[in-house]
Amino acid sequence: MIPDYPRAKLDIKFVMEADDEATAAALRAHSPRAPHEIIIAPEGAPRTKPRALNVAMPLARGSLVAVFDAEDLPEPRQLRRAATLFAQLPESVACLQASLVIDNGDFNWMTAMFAFEYAALFDVYNRGLASMGMPLFLGGTSNHFRMEVLREIGFWDAFNVTEDADLGLRLARGGFEVRTFASQTFEEAPATFGALVRQRTRWFKGWMQTFIVHCRRPVQLFVDLGSRRALAVLAMFAGGLFGPLLGPLLAARLTYDAIFGALLAPVGLLEIALSTLWCFLALAGAISLFFPLAVGMRRHSLARFRRSLIYLPLWQIMLSVAAWRALFELWRRPFHWEKTEHGLTARGVIDVERPINPFCSIEQPLFNQESRA
Repeated sequence: MIPDYPRAKLDIKFVMEADDEATAAALRAHSPRAPHEIIIAPEGAPRTKPRALNVAMPLARGSLVAVFDAEDLPEPRQLRRAATLFAQLPESVACLQASLVIDNGDFNWMTAMFAFEYAALFDVYNRGLASMGMPLFLGGTSNHFRMEVLREIGFWDAFNVTEDADLGLRLARGGFEVRTFASQTFEEAPATFGALVRQRTRWFKGWMQTFIVHCRRPVQLFVDLGSRRALAVLAMFAGGLFGPLLGPLLAARLTYDAIFGALLAPVGLLEIALSTLWCFLALAGAISLFFPLAVGMRRHSLARFRRSLIYLPLWQIMLSVAAWRALFELWRRPFHWEKTEHGLTARGVIDVERPINPFCSIEQPLFNQESRA
């Protein structure tokens, strides 16, 4: 997809491993020319995306940096919109995160569930957190940075397999802000159960790494973030990690107690209190799961995939399997990066022929909607 940005101000880097012959052959076949440049990450460990980014940063010439995965299809005006916003926003805003949208959601129930999840994450959770000034766990792509801030915080952690989550938290601890803005980048979701489990295993493992790194000195975490934001971060870790690890086990126990136990017929004050607490937690958990999905579905017009919601319990089981697998990998091979294979499904057709106003999105006015996004 061709970006709507002055060519003389573009500096595009393709970063790849030294032994990635397939990618090298594909790039050679298209003969990249200025402003495109191929950067080969030298042999070394760990073989992770953040290490490759750190290799490329000293060669980057711009004051703004955007990170995209190779399979991404960003909207053409995204770079211009991000640059325009950076020029208007205070220096404390160090990163702008675009929304990721799944464009192969109609392939099967797994890609549909992925589309629901991304709609809830990027256009409900992240947008709400940004509006409240809370730290964000960044997406690994379509994030735009001020180069000087990246230099100040030391770029990416090469050993973290979800470098985006770690970087978002480090930006917050450094006193910088992350905001969302109304631009979309289209991605392909994994379409097989095995691919989903492997991808989510890496994500959970990276969040575990991030939790260990940032919470090893809890007092300093509260000093850096303040009580309100530190508690929000701990709540995100609790929900994002302990939910998948323990959720299915607790749901099974709740179901057992409802059918065979005293959950619905408590005897004595203590049993009444515990049953009330169990039922409240179950109801609150269901609302916190379904409400963001419903809002995301409405905002992205995903109602056509609603039949896939019957597979939500299977999706939750997949997350649990991936979380326990991540815990095992954290012990056995903490820095191993399981790559997600792409290009295996038919993707939706993205309308790139719309007329482009460099300073204004067709869908939403730029500054009215995004100045406090």
